[in-house]
Amino acid sequence: MDSTVATRLQQFIQTKGLRNTPQRDAIVEAIFSSDEHFTADELWDRIRKTQSKSSRATVYRTISLLVEAGLLHEIDLGDDQKTYDPNFIDSPAHNHLVCIDCGKVIEFEDDNIRLLNDCAARRLGFRASKQSLKIEACCEALRLHGRCDNLIEARIQGKRLPKHR
Repeated sequence: MDSTVATRLQQFIQTKGLRNTPQRDAIVEAIFSSDEHFTADELWDRIRKTQSKSSRATVYRTISLLVEAGLLHEIDLGDDQKTYDPNFIDSPAHNHLVCIDCGKVIEFEDDNIRLLNDCAARRLGFRASKQSLKIEACCEALRLHGRCDNLIEARIQGKRLPKHR
């Protein structure tokens, strides 16, 4: 885990009058040990396999605390679920391409999109403070070859798949 995250979290916890707990530390470590997007239930499953002392409620409270501290961002990737993105600190203006076939999420940054969003906001009398773009696309591998390794892997791992429209 990045020391910046640990320092900012520690300061935030102190300002809220909370105490540090080993359970919260383990959850934070699990979140920031990967750049992978997750839902609260997916994180709970991961925590439950590695640490038996944390409760589901502690996982949910820790996620809320991290969102409130600005260390974790809640994003909408579809499927009517809250998804969390742990890597907005390093890359606050990144965007997401979501495969509607296999659910794979690809992050990307584009200065042209950032400039366009900034220009649109200014033209309408605002100043952009953050940006998020989600592009939903069909899997090229599935379309061209009739097979997608990401879809197969997602099914094997029991990951949630997008609902087809």
